Amino acid sequence: MKSASEGSFYLPTDAPDEVLATPATAGPWSATAQHGGPPSGLLTRALEALLEPGQTLSRISVDLLGPVPVGRLRVATSVERPGRTVALLSASLHDVAAGRPCAVARAWVVPAADDGPGKDVPLPHGPADGAPGDLPASWVRGYVDHVTWSWVSGAVLSPGAATVWMRPAVPLLPGEPLTGLPMLMTCVDSASGVSAALDPAEWSFMNTEITVHLLREPFGDWVCVDATSTLGPAATGIATATVHDEAGLVARTTQSLLVTRRRDRRPD
Repeated sequence: MKSASEGSFYLPTDAPDEVLATPATAGPWSATAQHGGPPSGLLTRALEALLEPGQTLSRISVDLLGPVPVGRLRVATSVERPGRTVALLSASLHDVAAGRPCAVARAWVVPAADDGPGKDVPLPHGPADGAPGDLPASWVRGYVDHVTWSWVSGAVLSPGAATVWMRPAVPLLPGEPLTGLPMLMTCVDSASGVSAALDPAEWSFMNTEITVHLLREPFGDWVCVDATSTLGPAATGIATATVHDEAGLVARTTQSLLVTRRRDRRPD
């Protein structure tokens, strides 16, 4: 794999609520459309900015309303349901050039506490136990070259379930360390590719959304995605994953997949 060539996924602009996506955000199917990871991380960063002291996010859902361009984006946020114990927040991305929304995230907020009944159980392996692995030659080398991959089992080139440790190689924005939930969300959208059930040279399996149920915020700068994809009889599929950090289980995720042959045109 190539080393990261861009210094961040996004660059600031002269407008405080706008960013410019770099080529590092490009997804595997097109150099002009972003992978779902960086927009999910950017939206989560915006959601966290709305939190009050003592609050945390418990569920984050991201809907991709269309291709997220490798271009200028505007970020907007709102509080849909205020509350002292639980609240519902939303954040959206707008394609500035096209004048349309392209992604929206909603998150439930709960009290942050460290005295709950659950206990962490570390995995029997860590990032150092995997190998870099290979990615499909047909994929655009944007996002995939700006993440460090350590494959424990399976591979994109071997269809089926797989387990990989991931770490973004660049931050969302210059000078901001990428950690916690924005880091996790930048990675976990990859579950559908990690567990590819079809040959990616012949098929595309784009996710239209991702839902992440969180147990806690991740520690450190690595997450392990243990993913499986299941295909339906139509142009549908579901990718599911359990997500760990080096201390234990952090989250469970699901993604709805749009499965089409590579020769088919991407729908509007």
